Amino acid sequence: MDANHSLVTIADLTRQQIEYLLDMASQFEQRPNRLLLQGRVVATLFFEPSTRTRLSFETAASRLGARVIGFADPKVTSGTKGETLKDTIMMVANYADIIVMRHHLEGAARYASEVAPVPIINAGDGANQHPSQTMLDLYTIRQTQGRLDNLDIFLVGDLKYGRTVHSLLQAMRHFSPTFHFIAPVELAMPDSYKRYCQREGIKYVEHEDFDADVIAGADILYMTRVQRERFSDLMEYQRVKDRYLLKADMLCKARDNMRILHPLPRVNEIDFAIDDDPHAYYFQQARNGLFVRQALICNALGVTLDDVCNDASILN
Repeated sequence: MDANHSLVTIADLTRQQIEYLLDMASQFEQRPNRLLLQGRVVATLFFEPSTRTRLSFETAASRLGARVIGFADPKVTSGTKGETLKDTIMMVANYADIIVMRHHLEGAARYASEVAPVPIINAGDGANQHPSQTMLDLYTIRQTQGRLDNLDIFLVGDLKYGRTVHSLLQAMRHFSPTFHFIAPVELAMPDSYKRYCQREGIKYVEHEDFDADVIAGADILYMTRVQRERFSDLMEYQRVKDRYLLKADMLCKARDNMRILHPLPRVNEIDFAIDDDPHAYYFQQARNGLFVRQALICNALGVTLDDVCNDASILN
């Protein structure tokens, strides 16, 4: 974490800090409605569209007794008049105790954390990082597997632009995983992240096939959508969007403990018939975002795990 408790990238977190935040989130899963942040103001600045992330952050703040201000459409801000990001951040910091920000530009969250007098939580910056999603992914993996260490994690789909898989890769460096990268050549894991794996001693295997035999080796099957908004060439998008689709009959050899995750929204990469399969866990994964984001907001505002464990407040 940054010195001012901002969360910009998952790479800033040690194993101890990750496990501490996951333990805090488990407390909120047991009892999410509290008054720990009564009197605090949380600003949500979404310069890029979002449904799950924005609503879960806002719900997390509300269930902790905080008030929420902000916007979900940059067209209603003074940015349309030429106001700089710095000025917007400084202005909002006058009104809020913490800022949750999503921006289309890579590095925007880092810049905001350097200029803001209040903590910044990165809710996604371009194709770069999505640390709160990664924390809920880690929480879900631990919840379903009983551990984070020594797992086979298969990443499928858009590995080039997918900020969720980039963040997960960095987070798992503490837990000795074996990653399997399954993507078309056009959307392969970038070389920079492969070099990262080599530097950190993270094992990885690349696949072109996506079938029952490949899936048979997975503890976690992490599906992603091909993100149309990341493509400047629509023809390129059309070429790759349907390359890796998960069908129900492809799960015939899956391990009993295997769980299918997805950061959502999905398009057609997971057959709707799989929703009722015991391996499917993406809706529960999304629910976990509430508890994890409660932990992230509290930690950024100086609320400790002991504070949470000893808290007796009840939010009606």
